[in-house]
Amino acid sequence: MIDNRMPIFEALKSKEKAISVIGLGYVGLPLALEFARTFRVVGFDISPERVALMQKGEDPSRELDPSAFENCDIAFTSNPEDLKKAHFHIVAVPTPIDIHKVPNLNPVLKASHSVGKALKNGDYVIFESTVYPGCTEEDCVPILEQQSGLVMGQDFKVGYSPERINPGDKERTITTILKIVSGCDDESLDEIAKTYGAIITAGIYKASSIKVAEAAKVIENTQRDLNISLMNELAMIFDRMGIDTQEVLKAAGTKWNFIKLQPGLVGGHCIGVDPYYLIHKSMALGFDPQVINSGRRINDLMPAFVAKKLTQLLISKGKYPQHTRVLVMGITFKENVSDIRNSKVADLITELNLFAIRTDILDPYADPQEVKKEYGFDIVSEPGGQYDAIVVAVNHDAFKKYDIKALKSLMNDDPVLVDIKALYDRKEMEKEMTYWRL
Repeated sequence: MIDNRMPIFEALKSKEKAISVIGLGYVGLPLALEFARTFRVVGFDISPERVALMQKGEDPSRELDPSAFENCDIAFTSNPEDLKKAHFHIVAVPTPIDIHKVPNLNPVLKASHSVGKALKNGDYVIFESTVYPGCTEEDCVPILEQQSGLVMGQDFKVGYSPERINPGDKERTITTILKIVSGCDDESLDEIAKTYGAIITAGIYKASSIKVAEAAKVIENTQRDLNISLMNELAMIFDRMGIDTQEVLKAAGTKWNFIKLQPGLVGGHCIGVDPYYLIHKSMALGFDPQVINSGRRINDLMPAFVAKKLTQLLISKGKYPQHTRVLVMGITFKENVSDIRNSKVADLITELNLFAIRTDILDPYADPQEVKKEYGFDIVSEPGGQYDAIVVAVNHDAFKKYDIKALKSLMNDDPVLVDIKALYDRKEMEKEMTYWRL
């Protein structure tokens, strides 16, 4: 039975009990460190190499400065036995998709096994990993019960609090983003809200149920995915019409209720992944979500669309693909981060290689070894020059030094610039080279 001698929040606040955070990536590490400024924390990750770096005050993801580790009551470990020292467990592991676009729940299910083996009477388990509605109670709780021999609600409590970390954003940090929380009953909801409320200055929103909180998270990125897919489809239409999409969006944006979004490559571990979790659950219930599927198809088509357009531009200049060299600037999924997961720039490079185009990749933020392991591509430390085309795929701050003069110095005669992020002035660029943008 639940131990009611002291509410879990009070026990955590007095440091009689500890919080564990399972999965110390972009979501888990900043969360663990923030909690460790107020509570006693066990930070768990399955990678001993990552744990060793964090024990030295280094963020393996290169998102946090060493100062973020200061004044934190936290013990980093890769030993699952250490989870038994904690009583409030937060699961923040990745939830990717496989090559068939099917949700890969292995990380969160394995984490549930580990936590289940460490569960004690009175413990709490909160999931932050993005899942489809129902996953926490239907897939994870049975594992917790099986591994612990305890009963949810009777012996331990469960909740769900969707992560809202925005990698690379130095303004909207974890404490300044409104936090959704949910629990398996009123008591757990209140205790979970108090615990998160101790570190979140932006406030706490109490969802009516765990499923509502799960659904809220998955539709946040699904909505954004669909809106961007409309911009991408418009970009394809306007390209056929010979109209500059950016000029159209600029004009339309003068209307007060026009939603200002940009076309682009939709990758990463959120917007390009989360809709597939909702699609998966919907299909399992016998409903084909046509709008969501359509948006996903459009966004997944964009790397091939850009590659084909560049190839056509090169051929129109008498430059045959197999004899051309292209510099691709950026391979991470967004600007000023090192994360290469689900990078659509990698898909673009693959498409260019299918046209026999030789590519060099420049990205000072990406880890060359990770890129090689994940995609088989090599990264150059400096551009080699004499390129037939340059693709500016990611708007890293480090690329801002590349003005028209710098770009042209890297190109040969009659070059092409593909400006995916629309960073440059079209009229100025067209004076010096063939310029194309989404």
